[in-house]
Amino acid sequence: MEKLFTNDFWETLLSGAREWIVTELPGLLIIIVAIFIIFRVFSFSLNKVKKTLIAHAQKDKDKDAGEVEKRINTLVGILRGLVKIVLWTIFLMIALKKFGVDIGPILASVGIIGVAVGFGAQELVRDFISGFFILLENQVRTGDVAVINGTGGLVEKIEMRTITLRDFSGTVHVFQNGKINTLSNMTREWSAMVFDIGVAYKENVDEVMKVMREVGEELQNDENFKKAFLEPIEIFGLDSFGDSAIVIKARIKTKPIQQWTVGREYRKRLKEAFDAKNIEIPFPHTTVYWGEEISPLKLDVNQSMAAKK
Repeated sequence: MEKLFTNDFWETLLSGAREWIVTELPGLLIIIVAIFIIFRVFSFSLNKVKKTLIAHAQKDKDKDAGEVEKRINTLVGILRGLVKIVLWTIFLMIALKKFGVDIGPILASVGIIGVAVGFGAQELVRDFISGFFILLENQVRTGDVAVINGTGGLVEKIEMRTITLRDFSGTVHVFQNGKINTLSNMTREWSAMVFDIGVAYKENVDEVMKVMREVGEELQNDENFKKAFLEPIEIFGLDSFGDSAIVIKARIKTKPIQQWTVGREYRKRLKEAFDAKNIEIPFPHTTVYWGEEISPLKLDVNQSMAAKK
């Protein structure tokens, strides 16, 4: 401790610092600038390749440009992250060398530690392997709407270890790739809205199906919605007998993520069409009893009393 307060110590320290600044610091700054330039050039080239691939996909009528763009965005994000990790690792090794640290033993230690950690980090390894196969098999992409382990949302980010979803309320959910048991992609290549339309038993089924088809065709021909349609509406027919309604099933196939917009507009127009044609959409009724042995309450309006009023 006494050496810290001697002039010789501080002179030696300052002399060494000046020498390091003159001899080593310029090289370190050049390396920082070089890595920054390399990463910027790589990002610029990657963006150019991305735009070229997307433009090529848009010209190819056999491919869905939106689907290809999702795939490209996902892979570009992963590739950019990996290159960033590699560049910063290289910079760290060079910086340690510039500071006089022998990185040989460090690398050897890292190898030994890596083996030891490998046994304890099986979950991490599983996450990376699962993430690799998710990307390889193109199971889900950035921008898809998916249900993962029972939680649905928009896929905001896909990484080698995790997938990030944001649900309708704005809550962000992060899932480890190795712990994904079920993954349902709701916007892969095409989407669909399925309708279970209940009408009263007294209604003519053929007439109801005709109205449903007319509303679907009208919506498909609308300038604001026709681009979202992939096929005309499919009316499958009478699907089931409910407690108070007969249920007719139908489906509209749309472009990915468009099914909810189309579905809401179709229901709105169908309700208006049913009202115009006096087609009843039943709702539950309740019968009131005053006691177990008393018949249901009946309202009987005396015509003579009504006339007096």
